[in-house]
Amino acid sequence: MRKQRYLAVAAILFLSLAACSGGDDRTVFVAQILSDQQADGDIAFFPFSSVYAITNGPATLFFGIDASDPGVPEYRAFLDFPLDGATGGDVVPAGARIRSATIELFVNEVSFAFTVPTLIDLVTYPISGLRAVDYYSDPLTYPDGSFAFRTLEFYSSDQGNYVLIDVTPLLAEAQRRGLPDFQLRLLLDFVERAEGLVGIEDLPSAVITAPLLTVEYE
Repeated sequence: MRKQRYLAVAAILFLSLAACSGGDDRTVFVAQILSDQQADGDIAFFPFSSVYAITNGPATLFFGIDASDPGVPEYRAFLDFPLDGATGGDVVPAGARIRSATIELFVNEVSFAFTVPTLIDLVTYPISGLRAVDYYSDPLTYPDGSFAFRTLEFYSSDQGNYVLIDVTPLLAEAQRRGLPDFQLRLLLDFVERAEGLVGIEDLPSAVITAPLLTVEYE
């Protein structure tokens, strides 16, 4: 249950603050930020017609593909977490040092594969609406020039459950750049024989299953 996760975060904060009293005067804060559902979305690319179908603010965000059917589109999903409190959530101050960051997603569908290899890219896109270019644009880069992304796998057993994902390096880079929003793109990995379709619940009125960013910072 997400309520239990909130209590766990509070316990972590308490322990962190207690540790700070032992000679380290830096205070640790925890921010919890729901994604901006209206700025979330997905893009479906139809390869035969080269058409991009953009959906802003859907109840379910999709990424992946049914590789057994060449006529169906490949989806990529986009999440927007405001860091500046623009939607009334917690604020991660500019210049804050990121200790840890996770996103928690409620998976309501995993189809066409038992294991879905996945990429999560750090990106930027207009909160006013996705564009076709956002489907294939390069991820942002770290100072050394490498792309800011991470790999993971979703499993058929994730359907109907929460999945917790570490995004600490990605959020730290967003902070370094001074971005007002932490924006991510989820897509099928480019490894051989990758397939599968994942649905992430993003209902506008269901806070309990909304994508959640939790940040520890000082």
